[in-house]
Amino acid sequence: MSTTRTSQPDAAPAPERTVYVTAYEGPLGPMTLAAAVGEGLSEGGALTGVWFDGQQHDRAGLPEDAVVVRPGDAAAPPVLAEAAAWLGAALAGADPGERPALAPVGTGFQEQVWDELRSIPRGWTRTYGQIAKAVSERAGHYVSPRAVGGAVGRNPLSVVVPCHRVVAADGALTGYAGGTERKTWLLLAEGADLPGLDLPQESLPGL
Repeated sequence: MSTTRTSQPDAAPAPERTVYVTAYEGPLGPMTLAAAVGEGLSEGGALTGVWFDGQQHDRAGLPEDAVVVRPGDAAAPPVLAEAAAWLGAALAGADPGERPALAPVGTGFQEQVWDELRSIPRGWTRTYGQIAKAVSERAGHYVSPRAVGGAVGRNPLSVVVPCHRVVAADGALTGYAGGTERKTWLLLAEGADLPGLDLPQESLPGL
């Protein structure tokens, strides 16, 4: 008995892009910024990673051939300077305004969750359940808060995509890849109401 194989279309080739990486020093410790330049991106590049050094999933997905640049280098894509300025304002407690161009790399589900994170206003929080409900409505099927938590934890753009604004159903500040102290600091700097806060404010860096 013969069988016929159906030919599968070739996968679309990955766009040609170059990734640049640089260091950033902020009040919450050293950070690493990454940006890509190339096909399908803004002319000045797009931000692909913002990590606290040593956090969970630190620099996950960063290619081995990423080009290391210093702040202000002529070779650095403009979006890195834009991101540094944005972070400087945000970490000073000011409204940083419009985000730089972003191009995080994740699964379709992760990117849906990260889109929802960007919709959380500064100074506000949302629960994992609320994010799950919003993603479920967009996807047309049930999405669990646990699945949302996994995607939130894999957010590659700390602070810029505000996963620190997601809290547990009881308001507990859990599950932040950069650590609970940083999450608390960021929320306080943004003016969020944290009635259940049990961490002394004087123990937080810079406060």
